[in-house]
Amino acid sequence: MKNKALFSPAGLALIGIALLISVVVLSSLPRLRIDLTQDDLYTLSDGTREVLDNLERPIELTFFYSEEAIGQMPQVRAYGNRVQELLREMVIASNGNLSLEVIDPEAFSAQEDLATSYGIQAVPLAAGREEVYFGVVAADPGTRVDGETEVYEAIPLVRPDQEEFLEYEFSRLINRVLDPEPTVVGLITSLDIDGGFNPATEQATGAWAIMDTVRYMYDVRRLQNDVSSIDEEIDILMLVHPQELSETTLYAIDQFVMRGGRALVFVDPNSDTQTQIMVGGGGYRDNLGSDLPGLLSAWGIDYDATQVVTDQDLALFVTLAQGQRPTAHYGMLGVPREHFANDIVSGQLQVMNLSSAGSLNPADASQTNFEPLIQTSEQTMMMGTDFFREMGDPTLLIDDFVSEEQNRTLAARVSGPASSAFPDGPPSTETAATDADADASETEQAAADSDSSETASQEHLSASVSDIGVIVVADSDVLADRMWAQSRQVAGQRVINAFASNGDFVINALDNLSGSTELINIRSRGRYARPFTRVLALQREADERLRERETNLLERLSETEEQLQALNQGSGTISPEQEAEIERFIQLQLDTRRDLREVQFELNNEIDRLGAVLKAINTALIPALIIIAVLIATLLRNRRRKQTR
Repeated sequence: MKNKALFSPAGLALIGIALLISVVVLSSLPRLRIDLTQDDLYTLSDGTREVLDNLERPIELTFFYSEEAIGQMPQVRAYGNRVQELLREMVIASNGNLSLEVIDPEAFSAQEDLATSYGIQAVPLAAGREEVYFGVVAADPGTRVDGETEVYEAIPLVRPDQEEFLEYEFSRLINRVLDPEPTVVGLITSLDIDGGFNPATEQATGAWAIMDTVRYMYDVRRLQNDVSSIDEEIDILMLVHPQELSETTLYAIDQFVMRGGRALVFVDPNSDTQTQIMVGGGGYRDNLGSDLPGLLSAWGIDYDATQVVTDQDLALFVTLAQGQRPTAHYGMLGVPREHFANDIVSGQLQVMNLSSAGSLNPADASQTNFEPLIQTSEQTMMMGTDFFREMGDPTLLIDDFVSEEQNRTLAARVSGPASSAFPDGPPSTETAATDADADASETEQAAADSDSSETASQEHLSASVSDIGVIVVADSDVLADRMWAQSRQVAGQRVINAFASNGDFVINALDNLSGSTELINIRSRGRYARPFTRVLALQREADERLRERETNLLERLSETEEQLQALNQGSGTISPEQEAEIERFIQLQLDTRRDLREVQFELNNEIDRLGAVLKAINTALIPALIIIAVLIATLLRNRRRKQTR
């Protein structure tokens, strides 16, 4: 009797009312959330939660969002809603240290002036649309003086194509407000990356374009190649083609990383840049490669400085002489985005150009995590560096190439706990003395002794105090202007026109490494907007089915228009027969265009119908499952009650 009452209209109505009340109650509890998405898209990562847990003072978030103007663009509006949802999730997880204000700036208003003061400008999101605001600002209210905030960071435009990196970008924004001091980058290199002298042209050379960009964004300090200690003010150590470093210098780098310092490393089995300088200057150098003996293996990287990666599929084409056809150079690689990892550093890149690069592999029995960032195709072969130094014709690479059918890693991120490459402590003074220049002056020697004493005064670390953060690229030519950028002088200013993403990679890497450990651990997320696979399948089927008909109609339309044009261009008066023929062709043209529109409408209509059905099913599925679960639970409870009586 009770079961019948339960399934009666009145009983079902009561269940429905109970579900509505439950929804209202649950919605009033902001901390109670269930993420049922495939990739936990609405669940903050552990790294973000740690960033928010470490907030020591309030931070104000402001989302400048032209909601009314964007209302007519459904996809952009949906993206704006997801941005707000993510920001609110971060506010909830911040234990009251984050606040969020959403502002829809009106034209010529104080809110528009506020957006402008933060560097947020209105932009057109689509052709023919009005300009809209779509930016986020994080500000420290404790630095507000006379209504103006002195410490803030802004994202002028929250781009939809960077949806996977939203969580990282917002966390970084907050992190920069907490620590507004500029990042200090220590540079050690064997190349004239900051400018030098080219023996081939007997002229001074300017700084590479990459250094202009890096110095604009960071405080770069050049370190000597024989440095025996790394200043504590250095946040990131940038090593570019480090050659023949002393044991003392290697130890200083090792301890820097063990203490928590970050490193961006560019090693190279064969520096083409050095080769060109040596050949042009009439000299020759036996060693054109670079390595960090002991350090890379201690960080969990296996790297052979005597081997170069060649790739048949990714080879760039070069012209050897004027008038000759371009030739594929298997040692010069143009790596497209499908070979990039979906990482904060590499996920937004388009293409990277490298030359005579090496291969990186995870070391055996390593404690660290080895994550490839850039990889080759499977059509690769490792070749010795001697072959490249003696090679004048890149076609020789084609003749000797035999694919090993193996992907090679060109750049990788290493993280996690690591052991020192010097388990027995600093190198002995005898070893350091043999590495020093015998012709060093007394002043230089005194400075070296001072550095050595400073190094010795620091406690030796046999293991990292926290997870290390190192990004390694097996190529230094990737930084050379010829591989990624053209520059010109405009009004005394250097203008860089990038044709590859090499520079973006360097900035992304430095930007990522400059953050806290928690920030570095934040990875890219999946996209919120997921297509209905069945709809896409239908679209492909319908497209194939109607493609032939559409093609025939287009051909008929083209022929009709050509015949009509020929009749209109005829000389002399038009006879009644010709006039009738013109009218017939005009009508045929109109009919063909109508048929073409009907074909396209048929396709879109069919897709819309199926999409509506699938969306309705997906929307109603969760409530239906809840109702069924409640009914089953009620029935089971009633049955148990009967059994206990």
